[in-house]
Amino acid sequence: LPSKLLAALQEINGPRIYNMYGPTETTVWSTVQELTHAEHINIGRPIANTQIYIMNTNGELQPVGVPGELCIAGEGLARGYWKREELTTEKFVNNPFADDKSDHERMYRTGDLARWMPDGNIEYLGRMDHQVKIRGYRIELGEIESQLLQVESVQEAVIMARTDETGQTQLVAYYVASQELGAGELRQELGQELPSYMVPSYFIQLEQMPLTPNGKIDRKSLPALEGGLQSGADYAAPRTVTERTLVAIWQSVLGVPTVGILDNFFDLGGDSIKAIQIVS
Repeated sequence: LPSKLLAALQEINGPRIYNMYGPTETTVWSTVQELTHAEHINIGRPIANTQIYIMNTNGELQPVGVPGELCIAGEGLARGYWKREELTTEKFVNNPFADDKSDHERMYRTGDLARWMPDGNIEYLGRMDHQVKIRGYRIELGEIESQLLQVESVQEAVIMARTDETGQTQLVAYYVASQELGAGELRQELGQELPSYMVPSYFIQLEQMPLTPNGKIDRKSLPALEGGLQSGADYAAPRTVTERTLVAIWQSVLGVPTVGILDNFFDLGGDSIKAIQIVS
């Protein structure tokens, strides 16, 4: 639930708004929270007869504030997947924390990433398969998506890890907005809240997100990473003898027709360090 939508709904005097979370495998609802503050949106606490465990890859419970896989036990669990025994065995596992109640002997591994908050509520962080590792940093794509949705006029956002023409993994932001937004503007907005390694390298504005038949965003149908996309950086032609010499060397070595200079890429004590931008 985007915070901007919640804030707009709260301007209407009267309605009480609840955020409910749960997969079909647990007969839909597993946690709930009444939302009162747009800046504190989470999925709340377990409903009656439901147990929530947040576990690491070793099957151990995670402490407060530490992300892990959200697992669900209780009376709401389904029996499994119809005629898919292997998937049932993978997702519906023995509950190592079960007591003597037979309803709690199994739990469902959701594949969702979450963490307990100090107040006892649960913060949803996204899908575990949406975690990526880029240049040594483990990145939660959902965290970037949430931050991009805070930008005014951005209505939908999806972050993907894509391989570029050089074989490097890059973050790509796909977004729908009510007006045209440039990559430079979005990079500046995100850079105020996120570390540099979490700011996408490319931005693609779409008229609408591709959807699956059940109405969810179809990530597989998002445009592939191609040349000419907005990277959000401002480039300049070489201006000094040194820059022109460097450009000529890189053109010769790489065999490319045009090389630009990325202006003021770093600023160390007043000395700007330039970076080469290759334009094919």
